[in-house]
Parts: sequence; structure tokens; C-alpha cells
Amino acid sequence: MRNEKNARTLFLLCGIGLWFVMLSIAIAQTGVALASSNKGTWMTAAPAPTKRTEVVAAAVKGKIYVVGGFSEPSLGNLLNFAISAAVEVYDPTTDTWSTKASLPIGLHHAGAAVVDDKLYVIGGFTKAMLSVWHPLGTVYAYDPSKDSWTELASLPTARGALAVTELGGKLYAISGYDGEKNPEGVEVYDPGTNTWSSAAPLPTPRDHLAAVTVGQRIYAIGGRVGLNYNQNLATVEEYDPTADQWRSVTSMPTARSGITAGVIDGRIYVLGGESGAGTFHENERYVPGVDRWEPMTPMPTARHGLGSAVIEGRLHVVSGGPTPGGSFSNVNEVFVPPALSVQPQANPFSRARVGVALSEEDERVK
Repeated sequence: MRNEKNARTLFLLCGIGLWFVMLSIAIAQTGVALASSNKGTWMTAAPAPTKRTEVVAAAVKGKIYVVGGFSEPSLGNLLNFAISAAVEVYDPTTDTWSTKASLPIGLHHAGAAVVDDKLYVIGGFTKAMLSVWHPLGTVYAYDPSKDSWTELASLPTARGALAVTELGGKLYAISGYDGEKNPEGVEVYDPGTNTWSSAAPLPTPRDHLAAVTVGQRIYAIGGRVGLNYNQNLATVEEYDPTADQWRSVTSMPTARSGITAGVIDGRIYVLGGESGAGTFHENERYVPGVDRWEPMTPMPTARHGLGSAVIEGRLHVVSGGPTPGGSFSNVNEVFVPPALSVQPQANPFSRARVGVALSEEDERVK
């Protein structure tokens, strides 16, 4: 009897031990999953109709406009050196694309931003003779309600590979390449008066950079010198419009150019890029309030010359080249930041159908 009781006790203890082992494994696995979710997740959306690179993109009235760039070469576009005037629009509520009125001319490496539900495309490069690097000072405004473009007062300094961002209803055109050098000038467009003025010059002139606005500050991020992706920069500079001054802040962890950036809940996400060694999967987040960079879940598809736009708290990253130089894609990947938790709904790309919960990390930042 005693042996039978001891056997039952041993069996029970073994069972409890096995249960604790399984629980430990489950907790460890859950910890990995939570660590991953705290860096955000990616989803794949409907691909764009055409494969392009060096595009610009912006969100207007809940839709994403992807404009210009280089198209994948074909017999039909060789005379234009594959420079595109195409405008393709993505609707995240239906996960579908449509085509809108083309740009007046084909251009690539332009800048773009939105004011009062109108899309402004500024500068860029186009073809001249046998070159595709002729800098432009053109400014085109697109009105979605009319599906039409209007040419406006030209950018004083013609340039491409610049960055453009909106602050206080005005558009800031930052650095770039003018055909000879990286101009330091920052020029400011007022849509209300159709005029340009000057702001304090960028301390570190560069091209293929990104610029975004958070609150009342502009951030100029990354880029390269003289169109050379072997001279990438990690530099980040912040502009205060009240003082009309720039200052350096903490550099990006990864020196990159040919990047894109978007702002969600006051945090800046910088994605992609290229160098002589290849393209970047990197997705790095900057928190302005604490001047800190954080690695986030990398892009599934490494690319440069890509466009991005934020809709309902999600960052849509479209097109771009998967290898350095002339390469093309129609990839449409969607980054869901840590503050969102995906629910199994009919349309996973709409924040209205997604549960929102602050992560512990976001709570600490507040």
C-alpha cells in the first residue's frame, strides 16, 4: 500500500513539474511575442498598378497619392527615359487602386506635401538632352475634387532630391541637389499668396533626405552628399520657426539616404534607404520629447526611393527599388505601430476597425 501511495505521489509531483515546465515555456513564448509587438507589425496590402521608384506620396482625404518617379522600363517609355508622370491612388478602406490625372510633366525625386486638402508637388528632376538629372523649380497643385493640376509660382532654387514638409499652412522646401551642389537654402511657400520666402539655411546641406513636422518643429533627417550614396549621413536637425533657427539632435542609428518618413502619435518613423552595399530594411523611430531613437520591426521588403503616408495611425509604404540604383517595385506594405492591436475584421487597413491600446513603452514616454 505504501509503495502504491508513493507511486501516486511521485506521479503527481512529476505532473506538477511538467505543468510548471510547460507554463515556463508558454511565458517565454508570450514574452517573445510581446517584445515583437512592442516594435510594431507589418501587413501586406494590394500592390500598386505599376512598378516604380523615386516616387513621392502623400495622403489626401483618406487616400494615398503616389506620384511620378521612374517606371519600370518598357518600349513605351524609353523615349522619356522611363520618367513617369503617373498618379495612382490607393484607398485603404477598399484595398484598391485607381488612376488619376497625370502630372503635367514626368519628374522624379520631387518633394510633396498637403495643405487644405490639396497636394503640392515641388521640384524634382526631369530629362534634358541625354541626362535625367535636370533640376526643376516647378510647383504643381492637385485638387482631388477636380482631378486637375495647376502650375504655381516656381521654387526660387531649382532642385531635386529635396525634402518638403508642411508647417502652419506653409510648405518648407529643404536642401536637395541643384545640379552642382547641395544648396543650404530653405525656401517657404505660402499657398494663400502664391509667394516664396526664405528661412534659416539648413546647417548640413544634403540630398535624398526626409523631412517631417511634429508639433511646431521640423526635422530634417539623414540623406547624402552630392548624390553619392557612399556618403550617407545619420544627421538629424530640428527647426524652430519662431526663432528661425536649426539645431542638431541625436543622430539616426543608421546612416541612410533615399529614405521615407512618417509621423504617428508624435513619433517619427524612418524607413528604407540605400547605400553602396545594398538597400535597407531598417525602421527606426525617433521620440522628439526625449531625443531618443528606437529600433522598430524592419520592413519586410528593403527598398529605397519609396513613398509613404499615414492614414488612421498606420504607415503605408509604397513602391521603391529593392536594389541600389535603377530598380522598381509595386510593393504596398503597412506598418502598424505598437499602440495598435490588430483585430480580425473585414478590413485590416482601417484604424476604425482596430482596437487601440497604449503599450507600456508609450506610457513611459508620456
